[in-house]
Amino acid sequence: MSSKEAILSRLRGAATPIAHAPHGWQPWRGEDEQERRERFVAGISASHAEILTVQQATLARDLAAWLDEEGVTSLACGQGGRWQAVVAAACAGRSVLTPSGEFASWKDDLFDVCQAGITHCAGAIADTGTLVLLPDGSEPRTISLVPPCHIALLAASTIADNLAGLVAAGRWQQAMPTNLLLVSGPSKTADIQQTLAYGAHGPSRLLVVLVEDC
Repeated sequence: MSSKEAILSRLRGAATPIAHAPHGWQPWRGEDEQERRERFVAGISASHAEILTVQQATLARDLAAWLDEEGVTSLACGQGGRWQAVVAAACAGRSVLTPSGEFASWKDDLFDVCQAGITHCAGAIADTGTLVLLPDGSEPRTISLVPPCHIALLAASTIADNLAGLVAAGRWQQAMPTNLLLVSGPSKTADIQQTLAYGAHGPSRLLVVLVEDC
């Protein structure tokens, strides 16, 4: 009998099964929409994200005002999102990159010129303070990962208690997304001395535009 066979034989003959201690974790659930929103905002703010709460009717005006205040003149925006027309109005008079075709044809502008990238969120997770993006050909994930500032448009009504709730609301069991991006703050990393730095591997700023859509 080989050493491998001897080991496997002893394992199969073990009389005492391995005991598994029950875990006490339960997914977080909020009492109402307001509690979900407060927990989400607190969680993502603790990770250094910025929050801009706006009414749906004033989204274009408020977003344009923020871009003016921050001196943002060059952006990357996807196509086909819920507020695409509103974003276009907010970006009027600025240089806007709309990714299309081969990545190589617009890569240099995205890396070297764009100050911010605007994306739509599929929803958010209140429990962990996390944005959920579903990148595709119309809104590539590079828009949220490359420019120094990521501007994420989030409908307040799409904040779910937890990931399971988001899956159920989106009926993902019928058709799972091909690409899923979870964002809980701007890009950050730490070296061996535990010095935290932002923007080393992605955007150094994250602005969540929380749109009151109800």
